[in-house]
Amino acid sequence: MRAILQRVTSAGVTINNEATAAISNGLLVLVGIEDADTEEDVKWLSNKIINLRIFDDAIKVPNVSLIETGGDVLLVSQFTLHANVKKGNRPSYMRASKQMVAILIYEKMIAQLETDLGKKIFTGSFGADMKVALVNDGPVTIWIDSKNKDY
Repeated sequence: MRAILQRVTSAGVTINNEATAAISNGLLVLVGIEDADTEEDVKWLSNKIINLRIFDDAIKVPNVSLIETGGDVLLVSQFTLHANVKKGNRPSYMRASKQMVAILIYEKMIAQLETDLGKKIFTGSFGADMKVALVNDGPVTIWIDSKNKDY
């Protein structure tokens, strides 16, 4: 699984001109799923997302985790995180899982984040044409790949 974490003061998803999800302080998480992803990837990534110390403490040092801040999560599926641009100018998405596989893993990710965070998370709609708006705080943007844990 690949994820882009963005620390936000606000983020929201609009589908067909209708606001469907919104958060204030927390993380916008864009997640890309591939066929090789397992429940182990889901658990590892969820743990990393909620415990990564990227929120400011009292002296403005990023030393506090999402779980400690009580912030929210907006999780949005994004197959383009698995784009391969090695050849030519048109990205290939062959590594991205097809919908039937990816949606099951995406739903496991939602459940795992809710369990680990101890509250409801907010989501986009899998496979929908979404408009995502955010105010990136910092800016802080972090790329994580569960297949490359040493990075």
